Amino acid sequence: MLIRLGDPRLRVVTALVAVTVISLLRTLPVSATAFSLTVLIAALHRPDRRLWRRLLHVEMFVLLLFATLPFTMAGPAVATLGPFTVSSTGLWRGTLIALKASASILVLHVLLGELESQRLGATLRALLVPERLVHLFVMTARYIALIRDEARRLTDAMSARSFHPRSNRHTWRSYGNLFGMILVRALERAERVRQAMLCRGYTGSYHNLTPSAPHARDWASFALFSGAAILALIVDRL
Repeated sequence: MLIRLGDPRLRVVTALVAVTVISLLRTLPVSATAFSLTVLIAALHRPDRRLWRRLLHVEMFVLLLFATLPFTMAGPAVATLGPFTVSSTGLWRGTLIALKASASILVLHVLLGELESQRLGATLRALLVPERLVHLFVMTARYIALIRDEARRLTDAMSARSFHPRSNRHTWRSYGNLFGMILVRALERAERVRQAMLCRGYTGSYHNLTPSAPHARDWASFALFSGAAILALIVDRL
């Protein structure tokens, strides 16, 4: 196991430090090195395919950068495609953003991917995050899958009634009714959940156990990762 951080609070802080440093990088060599290291750590720590499938979803959005930035940013031209000019500045900026975004996603998956929403919410509360924000995060993470399943059932019901999406008024009206029904059912589910929580003695705050102190190994791992991130930022500025 490459990642030795067991304390969830240090995991969250380490992820925050790492993502902040990655977002501040300005040079391609340092960004490429950070991305390569995160790929290596992710491959050793979480070798399952789900991580790479999720990263592929992010890369689909990153491709939009290469479809727009090289043609919209001013700079020295490296190629010409009909009336469009590909600038080296746009290619450099797109590559930099792609490396930093991919590295950040991998860091978050490695450090926080194994934490359940309830445990992550308790960790955020232990780090003095406002309780209302913690409640919003936990409830959203908990019930977004249920709302997704509800939307899938409604979509299947539309398909069973021979609905085929087209670019016409009937299709847009059907989708409007679909979104409205999802909203109505989400509100009804939220009200039932609130009543169930009140019946169980909910008073507006979670009663979380006081977390134990981090071990010396956790502090050592935190210092190692934070030091490496700060060192990367210093090298990037040289």
